[in-house]
Amino acid sequence: MPHPLFALDAANPHFAKAIALREIFARDAVERDQEGGRPEAQIRLLKESGLLNVLIPKEYGGAGEPWSTALKIAREFAKVDGSLGHIYAYHFNSVHAAYVRGTPEQAADFYRRSAAGNWFWGNTANSFSRSLFGRRDGADWILDGYRPFTSGSHVADYIQVAFEDEATNERHFAAIPATREGLTIENDWNGIGQRQTGSGRVTYTGVRIRADEIFDFRANEANPFQTLTPFQQQSVLLNVFVGSAQGALIAARDYTRESSRPWLHSGVERHIDDPWVKRVYGDLYIKTKAATALADEAAEALDAVWARGRDLTEEERGAAAVKIAAANVYAGNVALEVTSQIFEVMGARSATTAHGFDRFWRNVRTHTLHNPAEYKTRNVGAWVLTGEPPAPSTFQ
Repeated sequence: MPHPLFALDAANPHFAKAIALREIFARDAVERDQEGGRPEAQIRLLKESGLLNVLIPKEYGGAGEPWSTALKIAREFAKVDGSLGHIYAYHFNSVHAAYVRGTPEQAADFYRRSAAGNWFWGNTANSFSRSLFGRRDGADWILDGYRPFTSGSHVADYIQVAFEDEATNERHFAAIPATREGLTIENDWNGIGQRQTGSGRVTYTGVRIRADEIFDFRANEANPFQTLTPFQQQSVLLNVFVGSAQGALIAARDYTRESSRPWLHSGVERHIDDPWVKRVYGDLYIKTKAATALADEAAEALDAVWARGRDLTEEERGAAAVKIAAANVYAGNVALEVTSQIFEVMGARSATTAHGFDRFWRNVRTHTLHNPAEYKTRNVGAWVLTGEPPAPSTFQ
């Protein structure tokens, strides 16, 4: 038997659970990708595992783990199912919304209730869309409109919300139950990849947001810590890229060993003895290994700035921004190369829908389009030349 590639450390109990779930998710990953829809059974397993609460602080009922734990778990899931890796890790962006944008009292309240209820979080907080507006109704808000790209909303217990004040266009954030009256989760996502993420549209028709559900803590508005949301999002994406590359390479390796036939003019009896095949697998492994190392470095950087809290400095944030951007660019490029090139060394019979190997490329291609590598690469280049890190914004 070939040695394992990119194995997660099962001595960590959270990782051991992730490995066991990944094996379960793999059983019908191809069929679920083709069908789309809601991964309801998989979310139930996640709830039973306790992995939804790994980043909630211990004092509120969680495991108190760092971001890197959740990111490596997402990477493990993405080895077989990019959709589950995506919505699992994105769940934590919303879990932490009150901590980043609300008062300490709101953060404690939402952490406690989320841990106790074992909530799975979705979001309707797309940064580009200006299509959901609120109007004041006393201390509350009434929302009408919609949000696109609402990942995880179709299986969520609670949802993070972003909306604009219809009078001032100022953006506000909140969190509400997914069952709130007037909320319609369309579940109309039809992308070529990430087909079980529910990243379609959510419609709001007279949805009431209570005053205590609004996260508008402005006292530290200029604090670098409150600009870390892009770091969380970019870290999720890059680990889905890395996990997809790892999973594609493992699946292709196994297929090549078990099913591929040598080419007519190769001069070998076994496909794995072809020097060309050896060179391609060596090259793809080296690049994936390098992408994994950069992803680990970026995860450590996110852990460090997150742990600093509101003591985080602009310089510390800037250093982490460069590491995360570099890891994201390289992970996306490698994942696109790996998920495409594996077909060349697996052979013509691998390119059938029954095998589902195309899902790896479709998932990566779909995600990379949401955050062009060109602009992150320029940011890293500017830092190399001038020493100036990228200015905080929606995507950096």
